[in-house]
Amino acid sequence: MLGLFAWRLFCVLVCCGVGHSERNVLLIIADDAGFETDVYNNTVVQTPHLRALSQRSLIFKNAFTTVSSCSPSRSTILTGLPQHQNGMYGLHQGVHHFNSFDGVRSLPLLLKEANILTGIVGKKHVGPGPVYPFDFAYTEETNSVLQVGRNITKIKLLVRKFFQSQRERSGEEIEERPFFLYVAFHDPHRCGHSQPQYGAFCEKFGNGESGMGRIPDWEPKYYSPDQVKVPDFIPDTPAARADIAAQYTTVSRLDQGIGLVLQELRDAGFENDTLVIYSSDNGIPFPNGRTNLYGSGVMEPMLISSPEHRQRQGQISQAYVSLLDITPTILDWFSLPYPSYSISGGHPVQLTGRSLLPALISEPSWVAVYASQSLHEVTMYYPMRSVHQGPYRLLHNMHYRMPFPIDQDFYVSPTFQDLLNRTRTGQPTGWFKTLNEYYYRARWELFDTRSDPTERRNLAGDPAYAQVLESLRAQLLKWQWRTEDPWVCEPDAVLEAKLEPQCRPLYNGL
Repeated sequence: MLGLFAWRLFCVLVCCGVGHSERNVLLIIADDAGFETDVYNNTVVQTPHLRALSQRSLIFKNAFTTVSSCSPSRSTILTGLPQHQNGMYGLHQGVHHFNSFDGVRSLPLLLKEANILTGIVGKKHVGPGPVYPFDFAYTEETNSVLQVGRNITKIKLLVRKFFQSQRERSGEEIEERPFFLYVAFHDPHRCGHSQPQYGAFCEKFGNGESGMGRIPDWEPKYYSPDQVKVPDFIPDTPAARADIAAQYTTVSRLDQGIGLVLQELRDAGFENDTLVIYSSDNGIPFPNGRTNLYGSGVMEPMLISSPEHRQRQGQISQAYVSLLDITPTILDWFSLPYPSYSISGGHPVQLTGRSLLPALISEPSWVAVYASQSLHEVTMYYPMRSVHQGPYRLLHNMHYRMPFPIDQDFYVSPTFQDLLNRTRTGQPTGWFKTLNEYYYRARWELFDTRSDPTERRNLAGDPAYAQVLESLRAQLLKWQWRTEDPWVCEPDAVLEAKLEPQCRPLYNGL
């Protein structure tokens, strides 16, 4: 009888797919992607693979980046720390070369120390190398970012190579290590500033036309300007519609690439052992989007699929979550603690994000997220901090007397050039604000996103909202102190950590 029972138990374990003891993670991050998918009610763009993933995922309706800029955002994803705490203040590129602090204990570093195989395919865009070590790496540091970030056939083959490398020979036996694979697509980032021959969004790259090359696994999808769904924060003009149509084509390539990666995961036999997370780094590169802390610049898609949590698959969560939550989620999945250490010799570092695994079981009551932006390109210094709690979003524009800066690839975009030309010649812009209003902002901006989802009416000066304003300001300040924000006293005081009060007034009239 005991032998029969043991056999039946074995059969149940095998049939239920719990024969593997290891847990793995596949993190997929798009580049400047938004809600261009029917998962989030855009029925124009064809994204069947994201749709299929969403059906076995929890779909987060209120997910946010904590900084609307590429390298800073990727550093928050891989450290769980806001950019002002980990040191990646701006883009890790060229001569300016922003880096995280040497003492930061990043996610890949912690996983590597725990004997978990780490891999990255695609856009890395963070440094220094010793802070972000990967065992397996094919990134823009040693390859063409077009190949490792947009050539979905190349990406597929690199993912296959990673899975093959996951099996290590130990004597006569094959030892499988748990793994963390980070696939960072470069789609649908703009490329009109760097490779204009491929179109505004590299939508022609690899499409088989003369001089464009051919990506074997890509079946290009094209969209007409009259098809597109123009977000309410973008001017509704012919130029913007054509721009969005090009973006849609690269979103379709992204989706097909995600399908290939997930197929490799299945073919390698890891689907039933792997937590899959999909999101993007920041808002889309359009007016009011990327580099802004408005909702249009920080709201992100997020899907989390767990083979061990099937209770809420295909459901929608309204919980407020952040990209700061990715590191604690993955550490929780691997049952790894966050170490006690200090970056600057002061207080021990604390993660202000949380594991999202409990949300896969039941709906949590999480209602607040924070954001912090300092620079994009080195010339784009415009420090901002924000808190979004419930229906209210509060923004602190510290250097509000400066004009809001414009980044290079957005500047040369058809949408922004059209907006400039229409403003210069006095034509209707089709936008809900003027360029002057975009450039020059109030120090404090308070919005009720429930009644004003496009954030057009600043309530910071309304006496009826004075209590809300003060409460949110206090919460934001508390978060800044907790995360060792060097900008915590700006713009009207100087931080002197060894004196009391620590914010020493400047009496500068601000």
